[in-house]
Amino acid sequence: MVEVILILVSVFTVLLVMNVPIAVAIALASMLAMLADGHDPSLMVASKMANGIDSFALLAIPFFILSGLLMGKGGMARRLMDFAAALMGRFPGGLGYVNTFTCMLFGSISGSAAAAVTSIGGFMLPEMKQKGYNNEFSVSITTTAATTGLLIPPSNIMIVYAVASGSVSIAAMFMAGLLPGILIGLLLMVVCYIVATKNKLKPGERSSFNEILVSFKRAILSMLLLVIVIGGILGGIFTATEASAIAVAYSFLLSVVVYREVKLADLPDILLQSGVTTAVIMLLIGASAGMSWIMTIANIPQTVSAALLGISENPLVIMLMINLLLLFVGTFMDMTPAVLIFTPIFLPIARQLGIDDVQFGIIMIANLCIGLCTPPVGTCLFLGCGVGKTTIAKVTPYMIPFFIAMFIGLMLITYVSQLSMWLPNLLDL
Repeated sequence: MVEVILILVSVFTVLLVMNVPIAVAIALASMLAMLADGHDPSLMVASKMANGIDSFALLAIPFFILSGLLMGKGGMARRLMDFAAALMGRFPGGLGYVNTFTCMLFGSISGSAAAAVTSIGGFMLPEMKQKGYNNEFSVSITTTAATTGLLIPPSNIMIVYAVASGSVSIAAMFMAGLLPGILIGLLLMVVCYIVATKNKLKPGERSSFNEILVSFKRAILSMLLLVIVIGGILGGIFTATEASAIAVAYSFLLSVVVYREVKLADLPDILLQSGVTTAVIMLLIGASAGMSWIMTIANIPQTVSAALLGISENPLVIMLMINLLLLFVGTFMDMTPAVLIFTPIFLPIARQLGIDDVQFGIIMIANLCIGLCTPPVGTCLFLGCGVGKTTIAKVTPYMIPFFIAMFIGLMLITYVSQLSMWLPNLLDL
């Protein structure tokens, strides 16, 4: 078994360093490990990949991806930003709060951090630059705030974790992420306040009650999607998968019929983009299923568990080590494969420590959200720099206070279980 572990880890690492696509790296490493263990890799990998994506819950992913694309192109981001500006623009450094709050709203509605960076950044970064904000600081806000949408439901990565764990409901994950997502957003706003106070940024124009009301009326239809999806799931009206289809229908209605910012001629491109994104995610899920199987056969979860528990029996210390390992993983691996590969390894350890499966899922996602903002594989960081027309080297110093805020939030989520578990327990999920 030691030989299998060495082959799996070394081949996977070498392929990643060679910049081989991660799904291919996972599949090739799994095939060689299976071959070393005496299994027919062509048969086993194909079988495990097919079984890995054969899940009704995973049907929600392409629908939420499509609804997110429709929202991004359908004018919802601008309406949410106008509402946030009316509420928070009056404060010193107000555009920083507006950026964060808008990313939280749009990210939660679309379920995509990447969509939040490109959609909100496209509007906010030029406006913040015009108002005298440092461009790299603005990019830092957008990049980090966009990840809150992966904790605030609905979220595709929560669906992936629910499938990978095999023990939690999607509804429980959705509710568990709400308070942690808001907490991270508030901590990012605290950083904005400190920077605004230090640099003596002037407040924006104060909006009248009537202006706030008008902007709310323009944004209410967009925000209503979150109420429909979450309310329908919790009320037992439909499942998470059915809710994703309803999200597509609602997004289509708003974007094409009500707002009329998406033309029928735009739909083929949107559908193609949705299909490509879905294919990438499903390939990752299928390849990771094969790796998870060979890891189980090679007793890797038990080996890692014994190693960590051998270092310390203190739950606080072990969870800190798991967090540090996940933070390291997040710097070079995207969220979906990281969740699929490391959930079978770390979840059994969390169970031994008395941590609920739902809470551990939120801890894992919060860790990997930080990874989206860090080089060398930080998707949101690269997108933010692209939208802001700057470089990672220039942005990184401005990111540090936001990293600290996100890490503080991660520690609170890890060690204060009620942040994640209060709503699921209250709703008996």
